[in-house]
Amino acid sequence: MTNEQAAEQARVEARIRGSFAKQGLMATLGAVLGDIAPGAVEIILPASSAVSQQHGFVHAGAVSAIADTAAGYAALSLMPAGHGVLTTEFKINLVAPAVGDRIIARGRVVKAGRTLTLAVAEVFADRGANQKLVAFLTATMMSMQERGDIVD
Repeated sequence: MTNEQAAEQARVEARIRGSFAKQGLMATLGAVLGDIAPGAVEIILPASSAVSQQHGFVHAGAVSAIADTAAGYAALSLMPAGHGVLTTEFKINLVAPAVGDRIIARGRVVKAGRTLTLAVAEVFADRGANQKLVAFLTATMMSMQERGDIVD
């Protein structure tokens, strides 16, 4: 990695971490950031009774929230400084119960555009050395600029 690439990686990571720190929902859920790279962001949610549903699985709302957020931050990581990101739509397929020690959402950009970005997130239940796909999200993210209320 060149010095320029390392500097860009540090800038992206600082931007994402700063914005994530403002997320009340992620703090309430107990979610934290994992790996961050341009076009890819990971969010980790410890499984607990606080985010469970009546059968003991991690609630689909919590799974959806971290998937949407991972996809959104993946999109933001490729947007210019001064731009914010808003989800315009998403679809999530819940493919298995979310049972594990932690739930990991890995968002990545499929195609970045000037205004709209297509992103996906795969969500895994992590138990020991095993990870099982529990959800798949596709989303469209909108770049917002020149709005004081929506900035990274």
